[in-house]
Amino acid sequence: MIAIASFADATALVGTHLGYSDYLEITQQRVNQFAEATGDHQWIHVDAERAASGPFGGTIAHGYLTLSLGPMLIHDVVSWQNIRMGVNYGLGKVRFPSPVPVGARLRLGATLLEAEDLGGGGVQARMELVFETEGSAKPACVAELLLRYYFEQ
Repeated sequence: MIAIASFADATALVGTHLGYSDYLEITQQRVNQFAEATGDHQWIHVDAERAASGPFGGTIAHGYLTLSLGPMLIHDVVSWQNIRMGVNYGLGKVRFPSPVPVGARLRLGATLLEAEDLGGGGVQARMELVFETEGSAKPACVAELLLRYYFEQ
């Protein structure tokens, strides 16, 4: 895991692949809970019997479920230290190139693309997140994440 404790640390890592998270198994229970939370009960996610004869051979995770795991998995990759506050500022260029079958193992790789000085001890970090399903040639999700961190001064 990489630790970033200052704006100088962040700028020194621009362009660097920060590493990978541990793998996380995607369970049907997690998919069902996401369906309940979002109201997205499409059969390819929650109906195992129907999905078995569907295009993916079984149920798959929602794309937004995959994306929503970013904040949890990124903590395996990078630790922002000496901050008084962190804010999710948004996303850009989100794509879902391949499905995540229920039962698959998913991990996150992250690259720091940019560190912008916000003044007052703040930095806006733009990171590329690549979600990989174990054994798949294509990523499950690729997204740019914008986070703002405010260091203690």
